[in-house]
Amino acid sequence: MEFNKKDILDMASLSVDEITLILDTAEKMKEISQRPIKKVPALRGKTVVLFFHEPSTRTRNSFDIAAKRLSADSLSMSADTSSMLKGETLIDTARNLEAMNPDIIVIRHGSAGAPHLIAERIKPAVINAGDGMHEHPTQALLDMMSIREKKGRISGLKVAIVGDISHSRVARSNCVGLTKMGAEVVLSGPLTMIPRGIETLGVSVVLNVKDAIADADVIMMLRIQKERQQGFLFPSEREYAHVYGLDREKLKNARPDVLIMHPGPINRGVEITPDVADGPFSIIMDQVANGVAVRMATLFLIAGGSKNADAH
Repeated sequence: MEFNKKDILDMASLSVDEITLILDTAEKMKEISQRPIKKVPALRGKTVVLFFHEPSTRTRNSFDIAAKRLSADSLSMSADTSSMLKGETLIDTARNLEAMNPDIIVIRHGSAGAPHLIAERIKPAVINAGDGMHEHPTQALLDMMSIREKKGRISGLKVAIVGDISHSRVARSNCVGLTKMGAEVVLSGPLTMIPRGIETLGVSVVLNVKDAIADADVIMMLRIQKERQQGFLFPSEREYAHVYGLDREKLKNARPDVLIMHPGPINRGVEITPDVADGPFSIIMDQVANGVAVRMATLFLIAGGSKNADAH
């Protein structure tokens, strides 16, 4: 199968076959990262611009490593080191980048829809690395890769996503992607952090955490995103941890071979206790490792790798 999309902007626009192709390609890419010399010439001569308008550790660095392992030239820039500080608009910044003839622009922005806006107006490929509270497609893809790697499948699994659903682009992308791939997705958290109408994505809402994770194959915990919240949505972190935080006691309700996931960064002792985050069921570090493989796959495919490694 060939990958024919110009951009990767959200999970909704990816078909089951396209998601499967990305995951299959990522599995092959993972082997490259385990070699003594972690580099192949697949994207030699290609230029990738990493434009991060918001802070990032895992996503930005994994895209940078992914580009370098494919022999692409990568350039990192942020809003505070660009002319946007001088009043230049996002579109003008993107058009100036386009004039330098890069092949791919990876963008993270605080406003929902910003990558879509740019993708409509420039010729280079655009990958959404997170836009506001909207989507984070490569995170969902690496989460699905991690689940499939450990469970051998996604279809038929019960995945509980717990925490600050309202402010989580990771949750939205996973709701769309996981249900599309045949998983049952159950959301849980304070009622003040559950978006009204989220069930239209094909998921269910169970407010009691113990009930939500009952017989779950996978539990994905989410960080409280204070930077996006307006007002107080819960009494205190201590109470939140007691009611919604994942600890060994609550974990007894899940399946004995449950997988524990977290997109990071972790607020230890709030949404998850350290012994669970670092325990035998945790695949959090596997997610980070698979992030490089998935981002290698998306860069490779969007640059025409499924047709010809030298094609665009």
